[in-house]
Amino acid sequence: MNEVPDPFAVTTRRIGEPHPARAALRAVGPIVMVEAPAGGPAWIITDDVVARQALVHPEIVKDPAYAPAAWDPRTSGLEPTAAAQPSLTTLDGAAHERLRRAHAPLFTARRMNDFAGRIETLARDLLLKEAEQGESDLMADFATRFPLTVVCDVLGVPLDRIDQAIAACRGMHSGDPEEVGAAMAAFGELAAAALEAGGDGLAAELRGRVPEELTEEQVHYLIFTLIYAGQLTTDPSLGFLLARLLGGAAPDQEAEEFVRETLRLHSPAPFTLWRFTSAAIELAGTRLPTRSPILIDIQGINTDPGRPIGPDLAFGAGPHYCTGARLAQLELRALVEVVRADYPAARLAVPYEELRQTDFGGIQGSRLTALPVRLKG
Repeated sequence: MNEVPDPFAVTTRRIGEPHPARAALRAVGPIVMVEAPAGGPAWIITDDVVARQALVHPEIVKDPAYAPAAWDPRTSGLEPTAAAQPSLTTLDGAAHERLRRAHAPLFTARRMNDFAGRIETLARDLLLKEAEQGESDLMADFATRFPLTVVCDVLGVPLDRIDQAIAACRGMHSGDPEEVGAAMAAFGELAAAALEAGGDGLAAELRGRVPEELTEEQVHYLIFTLIYAGQLTTDPSLGFLLARLLGGAAPDQEAEEFVRETLRLHSPAPFTLWRFTSAAIELAGTRLPTRSPILIDIQGINTDPGRPIGPDLAFGAGPHYCTGARLAQLELRALVEVVRADYPAARLAVPYEELRQTDFGGIQGSRLTALPVRLKG
């Protein structure tokens, strides 16, 4: 194994401090072999060009059925196989394209823009509650509540169930299988509520578009992935966005560009989800055996000083490009605009340099440990 800092370690560092493994991984080469958290070798791609090749390679797949045989699906955090539970994050090829065609029209720029006014209202209402406290920690509740409120509202989950959604998302991080099971059951209830007769959210529309052979429980799982992913990635991004905004970073930058730059510097996910080789392949001069686990270092590639000019990998690329990218960008942009309009005197309650972020280990990303602010100055 190459001697580099553990890219999967749990660490806490200052907001402006680079992850200790990123530059070290790049220095080793475009594909680096490391020890996987679940055991055995894994390969991390550190080069933009090679990453884009891997993201469209027909023999690099998402289906957990191709994970190393020794991996425990539960402790390694794998989803059910594509055969057991079809989803956008486990299917490949024609089956994935078919399911994506059911989702994609619901998350176009035009459809998402229809929700822009509603999202601004939600941001305004939730920020007002924080402002009334004087000084508040926006990572304590707001960073989780706002993206969950948005995605539930868009999908048609009744907003009186937001606390249930928050508890379910937090339960997914438990090491207790019973708590994780309870969280999954709660997500099933949330999905069912969105699909009840008369539901006018995108969940009900999605059910009418997915392949008819999917069971109701499988449709519930699709809605779960939308809710959970909508919180898991936007929550930490929101913290970094507000920290940069209130810490004085590019205060006059147009909101859309400011969001894009923040997502590049603090990617919603540091790595792609696990991919696996379905056959032995050669990539960038490296021979990868069948069932080799592969990650793409999104954070490292996006912040590489030598990265080619062009689109970054914050939301991936290729056939698995993030379906909810436009929704995430819209809600972050709305947040910037509401803060600028309603709270021009807003400031951090501590110096920007003192903010700290925690890397949660595995392929999970970083999140600010706290974000104390005074919205009214």
